[in-house]
Amino acid sequence: MDQKVFKTTGEVEPLVTRGLKMNKAMKVKYKAFAYITHRHRLLVFSHPFVPEAGIQVPAGTIKVNERPEEAVLREAFEETGLSDLIIDSFLGEQERDMSDFRRDEIHHRYFYHLRCIGNPPATWRHEERDSSDEPKPVPIIFEFFWAPLPHDVPPLIADHGKRLPQLLQRLSLESI
Repeated sequence: MDQKVFKTTGEVEPLVTRGLKMNKAMKVKYKAFAYITHRHRLLVFSHPFVPEAGIQVPAGTIKVNERPEEAVLREAFEETGLSDLIIDSFLGEQERDMSDFRRDEIHHRYFYHLRCIGNPPATWRHEERDSSDEPKPVPIIFEFFWAPLPHDVPPLIADHGKRLPQLLQRLSLESI
């Protein structure tokens, strides 16, 4: 599969711009976020058995010695089951203090636009069995659906929608 390699822009939104001071004891986790599109729709999901997890986009932890663009494809496949995904573009980075979710950690996030080149279902459930965020292997059920861009994307939890304006700009759609 032809893969594009994207370098980070260095344009990370630092925590200090949001009036936060990073606690030196906070652990930094590196995350890859996938904005997967198909026919001007964005793939989002919920956790049917954990509604407080909100609506999200596929994302996950970058493994040691893994490049962010490798991680985003791996995470997108593991969480969605979709194998016909290609990286379209790198959308930016963000540092996110997760203390509002009772986590003493900072997420350094890399956002990518992925295109689904196949013919995916309108909705489906998928089970992830290899979550790096869980201490022991526990299946996690995700319920996927496509949200029409630009105006029908539901509110996304924990800044998952942070780089949606960049996505819409790349797709030449109105900003949300």
